[in-house]
Formats: sequence, C-alpha cells, structure tokens
Amino acid sequence: MNIAFVDLKRQYQRLEKEMNAALAEVLRHCQFIMGPEIQKLEAELARRAGTKHAVVCASGTDALLLPLLDQGLGPGQAVFTSPFTFIATAEVISLLGATPVFVDIDPRTFNIDPNRLEEAVTKVARAGKLKPAAVIPVDLFGLPADYDPIMALAQDHGLLVLEDAAQSFGGQYKGRPVGGLGHVGATSFFPAKPLGCYGDGGAVFTNDDEQVTRLRSLRVHGQGRHKYENVRIGVNARLDTVQAAVLLVKLTVFEDEIAARQSVAETYTRGLERQVVTPSVPEGYSSAWAQYSVLTDRRDEVTAALNKKGVPTAVYYPIPLHLQPAFAALGYQRGDFPHSESAADRIFSLPMHPYLREDELDFIVRAVVQVAGERT
Repeated sequence: MNIAFVDLKRQYQRLEKEMNAALAEVLRHCQFIMGPEIQKLEAELARRAGTKHAVVCASGTDALLLPLLDQGLGPGQAVFTSPFTFIATAEVISLLGATPVFVDIDPRTFNIDPNRLEEAVTKVARAGKLKPAAVIPVDLFGLPADYDPIMALAQDHGLLVLEDAAQSFGGQYKGRPVGGLGHVGATSFFPAKPLGCYGDGGAVFTNDDEQVTRLRSLRVHGQGRHKYENVRIGVNARLDTVQAAVLLVKLTVFEDEIAARQSVAETYTRGLERQVVTPSVPEGYSSAWAQYSVLTDRRDEVTAALNKKGVPTAVYYPIPLHLQPAFAALGYQRGDFPHSESAADRIFSLPMHPYLREDELDFIVRAVVQVAGERT
C-alpha cells in the first residue's frame, strides 16, 4: 500500500476546479504582489482567529519576527520559549540580538510548562543580567498551550506573549480560536500545515489598531505613506498574491478538513493506546492535528519496521533546541530539560492528513500493533 505522510495531491483533486479558477484570476489581473486577494484573505483569517486584524506575510518565520521587530526586542532582553520546537521559534529571538531562555515542557502535551515558566522568569529577573521581555508559547503539533496561566504571569511581569500558532491554526482553547490567545499571534502556511499554501506563507494576528499599521509597514521595508518613504527599518515579508488565492480556496473546505483530522486522530488513539503513548488533549482544548505524534522507548526499531512495511514516519524533533550547535553559546547541557530530551528521544509521528482512507488507517494501525506490541 502506497501511503503518503501528507497527501496534497488528494486535496488538489478535490479543489481542482476552484483552485485553477483562482489561479487563473491572478494571472488575468497580474497583480502578483499585494493583489486584491491579500485583503480578502486577511479579513477571512482575522474572522476565524477572532481578532480585529490579520497581516499576511512571506513565511511563518516572518510572522514570528515581525511582532518582535515591532516591540524593539534586542540585546539585554530575555525571551522565554520551549526547547522542543522547530528552530524558527528561537531563531527569530537570536536574530534580533535578544537571548532565548528555554523552559521545559509538560510531558503530556509537549507544550511549555507554565509552572516552570514562572520559575524561569523569576530566576532571570533576580539574576539581573537580562530583562524578561517576552514569552513565545508554542502550540505544538496543533494543540494550544495553556494560555490562562501564561497570560496571568505575563501581566504580573510585563511580558509580551507571542503565540506561536504555526501548527495550530484551526484549533481552540477553552472555546476561543487559536491566533488570538496571546497579545499577538503568528501562524505558518507551509504546505504541510493544516492550512497550507503552495509555497511559504504566514500571518500575524492582532487586536491593536496601531500595531497593525506598524506591522504592515515592517513587512514592506518600513514603508510610510508611499513605497519610497521609509519610516522604520523593516524587511521584505510580503505574501505573494498567488499564495493568497490558494489559501482562499483551501479555506472553503478547512472546517471539513479539521473535522477529518480529528477523526483520524480518534482512530489512531482507539487503536494504539495500548501499544504507544498517544497524544493527550486536555478538556476544553481542541487540536488542529498538524501531526499525530506518539512515544515509545523503541522508537528507532519501531519506525524502521513500519517504514519497511510501507508506513511512512517522521521525527519532530530529534534534537531539542538547547542541544543544537546553533545555540551552543547559551551554555545549556544535556539534562537541563529532561522532559524535552525524553520526548526528542522517544517521539515519532504517523501519517496525518484529512484524506486518509479507512483502509489506509486500518493498515497503519495494524502495522503499529504488530511491530510495537503491547506496552508493559
């Protein structure tokens, strides 16, 4: 059986007529940069995130960078985040000269532990070498972080909360949609995301009328009243019109796809909870299921056997950020964040997309049961 880890071809087959028409319209009007589809997309994204504004940009990394640029983060400031995530989360902190301060995860959700976050903020503040400035919680694998205690802590310490919703757009936290759970939010439209375009793309979410004006300036070289007036130092972070057109079409089936992802996840959990540690979704949360990630002490053996049977797997993420060579200067060592390290050593992901057929799911579940055996 030929199973795709993420199957964008089946999605295109469903949307072929509408997608081709949308792309043809962009080719007809030839406004390839900041065309009319951009504003339409921003309005629809803001509506779905429950925010006043959305600012689309060239990538999920830019979506994280722009709010930090707007806040003027830089040397001498500490930004707290998880070490168990893609490098972009911490990369943008270092690019601005600020210092990433890592905080271990809750081993059940893989998201930043609010209790350990409070300890870290207090420790840095008392040390006095860095000023606590911001927190970037990561909604890993589609599951929102625990924002109520994070926002309360941020209020007490005067911290910016930038929601890294790169994997979670379409999820919810206690009845509230992802994107508007922090002071500002960021998501990614990389093709494999729950809502993905046909290249790179991202969006920033905010309720601040003044901030949205600055963000729109920052994404176009700090542009002012016209393209040749520059009122601040910015970047080139515009989203191509073609990608906006693609996303507008995909949004027409997005709720159906999120529901299908949920169904896939439920099938996996029912079939595999005795073989591997299946994902934990706290009451009141809903995941966008960017990935379905499980834990086993025999990860390499199990994934090798699954791949041999034709079941693709992936490991997100094999090296936590505090052990990455890029962050060696921060001085972290193995053992500093045991939950993140344990997850990195034991985790793997199964195929997850809305177009997995019942026979494919049955094949995957039976394969995992066969090669993993029952947990003792």
